[in-house]
Amino acid sequence: MDDDLIRRVEAAYAQVAAPFVRQLALRVVSASKDATTLAMPITPNLVHGGGVLCGQAMLAAADTAMVLALSAWFGEFRPMTTVQLQTSFLRPVPGDAGDAIITCRILRCGKSLAFGEVDLALPDGKLFAHATTTYALIGGRGSAG
Repeated sequence: MDDDLIRRVEAAYAQVAAPFVRQLALRVVSASKDATTLAMPITPNLVHGGGVLCGQAMLAAADTAMVLALSAWFGEFRPMTTVQLQTSFLRPVPGDAGDAIITCRILRCGKSLAFGEVDLALPDGKLFAHATTTYALIGGRGSAG
């Protein structure tokens, strides 16, 4: 695990995430060109009236995690914008589940588009959501590997 890369990814999160996204308290667990993993505490402010983690929090976490995974891929943050975020919600997440573990993989990174997938799981490894993503790379500076 590259501690310097983790610090750079965490710095990107602090610099570019909107204030409400920073309230998700995402923590970078690991970061590499192959995969980036984050943890998100499931706190009462992310749980809706039904007692489960709300989908909006899952979507924001998945989208932000992929931006950070692309930052790890490039070794730094580069401007990008979400083009597509397709999410399947597989099971409800109890409000007392602890942390959500978010693992991102870059499937392809070209000059103008990057494609990835995101798994959201409980600490015991049970998958509760899966997303596929497409990002437009601003300035077309992809292909870092």
